[in-house]
Amino acid sequence: MIRFRVFLLLSLVVLGAASGLLAGVTRAAEPETKFFIGTGGKGGVYFPTGRAICRQVNKGSRQHHIQCNSDSTAGSVASLKAIRAGEMDMGIAQSDWHFHSYHGTSSFREDGAFTGLRSVFSLHPESFTIVARADSGIRRLRDLKGKRINLGSPGSGQRATADELLRALGWREDVFGRVFELPSGEQSEALCNNMIDVTMYVVGHPSSAVRNASSECDVILVNVVEPAVKRMVERRGYYRPVVIPAGLYRGSVHDTRSFGLNATLVTSEKLSEDIVYEVVRAVFDDFQKFKTFHPAFNLLSKTEMVTLGLTAPLHPGAVKYYKEAGLL
Repeated sequence: MIRFRVFLLLSLVVLGAASGLLAGVTRAAEPETKFFIGTGGKGGVYFPTGRAICRQVNKGSRQHHIQCNSDSTAGSVASLKAIRAGEMDMGIAQSDWHFHSYHGTSSFREDGAFTGLRSVFSLHPESFTIVARADSGIRRLRDLKGKRINLGSPGSGQRATADELLRALGWREDVFGRVFELPSGEQSEALCNNMIDVTMYVVGHPSSAVRNASSECDVILVNVVEPAVKRMVERRGYYRPVVIPAGLYRGSVHDTRSFGLNATLVTSEKLSEDIVYEVVRAVFDDFQKFKTFHPAFNLLSKTEMVTLGLTAPLHPGAVKYYKEAGLL
């Protein structure tokens, strides 16, 4: 009887240990929910922005079991189309193309209105920026005619905004000597190697792309201030006049006047409320840390991030956090 009791006790101990081990394995193997953020070209601000958001989210993965991944895309238009097609969960997009996607206008006319698009938050302000070789003879917008110009890669917000500017000016592409469609990562090199005379960016400043160009060769920033541009800005609620301060880049000794917009984080109504809530919480609960990830984030304000440039309705997961935080 004693031997039986000892055997039974040992059996219970072994079973208990095995059960505990199995529970530990089960807890450790609890599946993570993965989602993807589309960013933009690796030479722009969107790419590090997506990585910064994921870094914040993934710090809490052990608690919420959500894993964030970001990847480069062709830009705003491509990301918005991918979200609509269900190929991507979130994306960073210019506020003008955020507007057009939701309403089914401009580059999205054939697709129709994407009424399932949802806003998460606004990000850094961006400026339409024209960078020209100093020896190109370009000093004003009209000087672009006959020059070798990069308008940006198809699918990028840069290209779509450049096309909108050309329409406002009443220009066609044949006014230029030659048109290039380079991705963001190749533009500064092409400019400094004298392959092109001028390129256009839609970026938050200071920009690594503009800094690279200005450090490698002599360039100037061109004012974008024609009357036609003023009328375009007045008609489009998502644009506003901006000033790029002097001194940000080598050779930039005067303020540069142009127009601008906001970068925005967007998603689909189909993405779960829990995921969106955790994304917003990760950024806003550790806001000061998030702002250190890029100089373009220095002027971010929580209040403005909940309002500026957000054409589509807020996602319920974002609304939940903003109400808890007293931001709505």
